[in-house]
Amino acid sequence: MSLVELIAQADERALTASGLACLDRCVPLLGGDDEVLRPLWTSLADPAAGETWGECLERARAKLPAHFEEPGEESGEGPGEGSGEDRAVRLARQMLATAPAEPVGTPVREWADACSVASLRIHRLLEVMAPADDADGADDIAARREGRTEGLSPLVAAELRRQITVLELLAGTGSGPAGGGLRQVLAVSTEGRRVLRAVVSRRARGRS
Repeated sequence: MSLVELIAQADERALTASGLACLDRCVPLLGGDDEVLRPLWTSLADPAAGETWGECLERARAKLPAHFEEPGEESGEGPGEGSGEDRAVRLARQMLATAPAEPVGTPVREWADACSVASLRIHRLLEVMAPADDADGADDIAARREGRTEGLSPLVAAELRRQITVLELLAGTGSGPAGGGLRQVLAVSTEGRRVLRAVVSRRARGRS
């Protein structure tokens, strides 16, 4: 199935994990360390233990004060302005800003879908050979999520595979106890975060 089809069929737990995994992979753009979202993963794995999802979300935002923007805040640039990395950072901020206080119902479905699009756009923008004018980016990402993958760049192709893998791992496990599926999702996300951190570091060295 295409990524769009997998998201449409996913339950709330899978959608929450999918959105969180996208955000987790993009943490390097927010200046966060590898553990900043760990409480959210713990809350998702065992909702009855420790802090709630909403409490963990507020703690994560508090740890990224210099990088967090509430929805609707102006950064001084339009959504298509600035360098590719500037736009990527704004997309990562929006993922964190728009995360629902309770991961249920329509809000979590909309958030997971938006995170999927944002993360793919981020990887496209950070490609070494990414075009300065990304005007066709939205149409391109939509086509990729629907299954048209010919000519896909390596960084975006890898992120698309990760998103599909996450949803396939969690298919049908949403009502069951925490188990291997969620641990595997975290492993997939961790690997993707390392890749993106390396890309961000490489681009920083290129500017110095």
